[in-house]
Amino acid sequence: MLKGIHHIAIICSNYELSKQFYTNILGLKIINETYREQRDSYKLDLALNEEYIIELFSFPNPPKRTSRPEGCGLRHLAFKVENIERVIQNLNSNKVVTEPIRIDELTNKKFTFFSDPDDLPIEIYEF
Repeated sequence: MLKGIHHIAIICSNYELSKQFYTNILGLKIINETYREQRDSYKLDLALNEEYIIELFSFPNPPKRTSRPEGCGLRHLAFKVENIERVIQNLNSNKVVTEPIRIDELTNKKFTFFSDPDDLPIEIYEF
């Protein structure tokens, strides 16, 4: 029935800040950028490794996301990385604060979390 994930939609409060974060810091590639005048909204289509993955939306005055304590719904995004220390170093050099590295007790793999500009939790997981 299901064949895979088509995309993940994220609503941001500051379009330019989030655009810079997802493209310049996380390295996602812009596929398409659309301004929708009737909604006063941008839609930014982003790819990872040439695969369409994220739709970044801006809307005027979106409500703040419940993050901590965690609310019901989407918990976080997780990206796989080859070298977690190198990715953390890159994030930290771009003033992105990361949590300490943890070890997944089921797989013995390294992982950690950080947040996007709107406090959406993002995980990096070493494979």
